Amino acid sequence: MPGLRLYAEIAVNKHISTGVKVSKYKQVINWLTEKIDTGKLSPGEKIPSENELCDRFSLSRQTVRHAISKLVEDGLVETRQGSGTFVSDQRAGEGERNVVAVVTTYVDDYIFPSTIRGIESTLSDKGYSMLLSFSNNTVGKERQILTDILGRNDVAGIIMEPVKSALPSPNMDLYKKLQNKGVKILLINSFYPELTLPHVSLNDADCAYNAVNALIEAGHEKIGCVLKLDDGQGRERYRGYLKALMEAGLPFSYDHVNWIDTIDIRDGKKAFQMALERLRECTAVFCYNDQVAGMMIEVLQENGYRVPEDMSIVGMDDSDIARNGVNGVRLTSIPHPKEKLGEKAAQNMIRMIHEGKLAFNATFEFEENVILRNSIYKRKK
Repeated sequence: MPGLRLYAEIAVNKHISTGVKVSKYKQVINWLTEKIDTGKLSPGEKIPSENELCDRFSLSRQTVRHAISKLVEDGLVETRQGSGTFVSDQRAGEGERNVVAVVTTYVDDYIFPSTIRGIESTLSDKGYSMLLSFSNNTVGKERQILTDILGRNDVAGIIMEPVKSALPSPNMDLYKKLQNKGVKILLINSFYPELTLPHVSLNDADCAYNAVNALIEAGHEKIGCVLKLDDGQGRERYRGYLKALMEAGLPFSYDHVNWIDTIDIRDGKKAFQMALERLRECTAVFCYNDQVAGMMIEVLQENGYRVPEDMSIVGMDDSDIARNGVNGVRLTSIPHPKEKLGEKAAQNMIRMIHEGKLAFNATFEFEENVILRNSIYKRKK
C-alpha cells in the first residue's frame, strides 16, 4: 500500500490551535482526512464530487483537484476512471506485520481500561491485533517488555506509556534498537525529553493552569500543590500551576510545593501526612490527579479539616473517584480524554505504519476544561 502522509491538523481539529493559516487546498485535505479518520467515510466509499467540494469550501476546481491529487499520492484515496474517487483500504494486508504492542503503566483500574478500549477498537477495525502489556511503572518491567518485542517479527508498532518519564531512562538503548528495526513508536500520556518520539496526551501544563485558575477565581490566594516527581506529567502540571499563580500576581512559596512518587502512593498516607504539614498556611491545594486528591481528602479529614471549607481541592482526570466522591466530597477535576485518547493514538499509529519514510507530526495534545463540583469553597474577597 502507498505510504500515508498525515494531514496538517491545524484548522479542522479544535483541540490544537497553532495560529498558522492553512492553505486553501489543505482545508479540503484536512476535512476529508478527518472524515476518513473518524469512519464517517469508510474504505471503498465514494468521497464528495469535485463540484460538491468546490461549493462547500468556495474553492476553484483546480484547487480541489490539487487537494485530491495529494490524497491519491499519499494513498488515502484512489481515483477510478469514470466512477469517481474512493477511500482507500488502510487495513493491514496479508503477509504484513499486523501486531501493535500496547504498553501502559497499569491496565485494570482508574482511567486505563477506557484508554485501552479506544486503542483496541480502532486497531481491530483496521485489521490489527493488539499485544497488551503493563509495566507497573517500573523500568525493569519496561525493559523486559521492550526486549520481548524486539525479539518478535510481527510487531509493526508500539503504543507506549513511558515509565517514570520525568527521569532519565536506562532503556533508551532498546527504544533505539526498535527504531532501527523499523518499529514505529508512539508515546501516550507523557514523553521522554531525550527521545524525539511523537506523543498523544493531555496538554498537561494548560490543563493544570485551568485547574488552578478555578481556585483563584473562587478567591483563594494561598494555593499549594501535591505533584508526582517521577512522571513527566508532574513536571508539566507544575509548569501550569506556576503560570497561574504568576499571572494572577499571587505569592509563591516553595514550602507549599509537595513532591511525591509512585512508591509514596502505593505505601499509603505517610507522604500525604507530611504534605499536610507544608500546606497548613494554604486554603487550597492542586493535586496531581484524582487518586492523589482522594488520598489527600482522607488525610485532611482525619486531621480535623473540613473539605472544602478549610481546604479546597482540585484534581485531574475526572475519574470515578471524582464523580463518585470521597467521604461526601465530589471532586472538581479536569477530564482525561480516556477512550478518545486511545482512539487518536491508534489512528496516528496506523498512519505511522503506513506512511513509510514520509514524515509527519503524529503528536497531539488534548485541551480540556474544568468540571466544577463541591470541592471548592468560594471565599469572600
